[in-house]
Amino acid sequence: MITEIRIPDIGDFANVPVMEILVKPGDDVTVDQTLLVLESDKATLDVPSPVAGRIDSVLVGPGARVSKGTAIATIAPSRERTSTAPPAGSSGVANEQDASPADQSPNQPLVVIGGGPGGYSAAFRAADLGLDVMLIEREAKLGGVCLNVGCIPSKALLHVAAVKTEAERLSIAGLRFGPAEIDLERLRAFKDATVNRLTAGLQHMARQRGVSVITGEARFVDAHRLSITLADGREQSVGFSQCIVAAGSMPVHLPVLPTDPRIVDSTGALELPFVPARLLVIGGGIIGLEMATVYAALGSRVDIVERADSLLPGIDRDLVGIWQKENVPRLGRIFLGCSVESAEAGPAGISVRLSGQDAPRTYDLVLQAAGRRPNGLTLGLERAGVATDPRGFITVDRRMRSSSPQIFAIGDVAGEPMLAHKAVHEGHIAAEVAAGHLSAFDATVIPGVAYTDPEIAWVGVSETRAQESLRSVSVAKFPWSASGRAVANGAAFGMTKLLFDRESGRVIGGAIVGPNAGDMIGELCLAIEMGADARDIGHTIHPHPTLGETIGLAAEAAEGRCTDLPPTARTR
Repeated sequence: MITEIRIPDIGDFANVPVMEILVKPGDDVTVDQTLLVLESDKATLDVPSPVAGRIDSVLVGPGARVSKGTAIATIAPSRERTSTAPPAGSSGVANEQDASPADQSPNQPLVVIGGGPGGYSAAFRAADLGLDVMLIEREAKLGGVCLNVGCIPSKALLHVAAVKTEAERLSIAGLRFGPAEIDLERLRAFKDATVNRLTAGLQHMARQRGVSVITGEARFVDAHRLSITLADGREQSVGFSQCIVAAGSMPVHLPVLPTDPRIVDSTGALELPFVPARLLVIGGGIIGLEMATVYAALGSRVDIVERADSLLPGIDRDLVGIWQKENVPRLGRIFLGCSVESAEAGPAGISVRLSGQDAPRTYDLVLQAAGRRPNGLTLGLERAGVATDPRGFITVDRRMRSSSPQIFAIGDVAGEPMLAHKAVHEGHIAAEVAAGHLSAFDATVIPGVAYTDPEIAWVGVSETRAQESLRSVSVAKFPWSASGRAVANGAAFGMTKLLFDRESGRVIGGAIVGPNAGDMIGELCLAIEMGADARDIGHTIHPHPTLGETIGLAAEAAEGRCTDLPPTARTR
């Protein structure tokens, strides 16, 4: 008997567009399995199947508009389902209709490979949902690159750098300090204590949740088994019902650079081997500029080489221009559109020849921060039938499943942007899907932050990207020179910028440059996710005097009603 499936009661929504169809004729579905996804004004809506069976026909397509009662599919009684893993080397991703967990066996846990932010978040969430979880981490401590040799230690050092720089700025306010004395041993101890406090907390939470933690390196034997090389060299075989790959990424090492202890990646730079008189940073992205900020504050003369025509490629030029103007007095030379042609280690330092330069330059320390690449290629993914793209990223669907449906991938190994907060979000989704929940990655935007001095934060569509795609947008800017708090704090150079879609009026992007930009960008993330317009933001009362109120003032400027700026016409 054929049953017609119709759109259920979806509240006040009507004439809602279909964003994605998750099933096709012939697919077997279970009760409450998502059939399609609708895009409402404020969020996405999953439409579940009210019955189990086999899809007979799909009556709508992407872009169709539906309301309560619209027929979307027909379903027939299901024949017994059979399921096989795709052959090794197969491409694509798993069918998204498989929202239920894979066959669970008491002796077959959910295994998470990688104990970074995405990995431990996935493991802890899965344990909270009642799954038996094993977490495999190759290092002795949980936390991955972010907690141990990345996000957290760099922020500890950036905090110290910011305090030192701020103290020096206070001379204009009549508060003078003597020259700072740098005690590298105590600075390293401060950094390490920060890391140890957080990683110890992770171990404790793993025990509280009953997560089994194994120190070792995992490789796939097949689609349901791993071989783990333990810390003592022994091999251990582990079967799994489901697996979440959160193996992270590693720095790219440039082949033109020789092997020398004075040539380091970000991990080596964070060890603070010494304060070099002359430092070359190769790469003008986030990592390179953050480390340049630290070492410049410690007293190094820092040169930066970036092969693109601007620092922070992809970020709007007006934001980068503010950063660059503030940093000209602190930095050495910035070489744009330039690359390293050769390097030679000698007693006097590392001699580096740059393209377009007549003579080589000698540095006491060279930091290569030219990007990162995923770690997936070392895992034997092909033996598990897990597909990767040409760059080595694991191909996943909206539910973070790979081409082998019981294997998920999250974080850096699942694609850019390589950010810890993206990995955590994906880890929660993967754990929930593994536990049989109807979760999916439906975030509209992922914010980015450069924790430099000053900070730059951005989210959504940039002005540059809008121009390149010929998208019609309106731009509203609020200069911090009109912010009482910014002027009082010596940050009048800052700026807040909002981008609105001209047709809908909704905010689709934004950026902030200035102190604490990263702490404030969350408001714009929420505004974009909620489909807010300038009125929603501008009519929200922000506390005064704060840097955060510049977001509301920028929205007021978009409406032509900002009384903290000269009269202007509305931009949207």
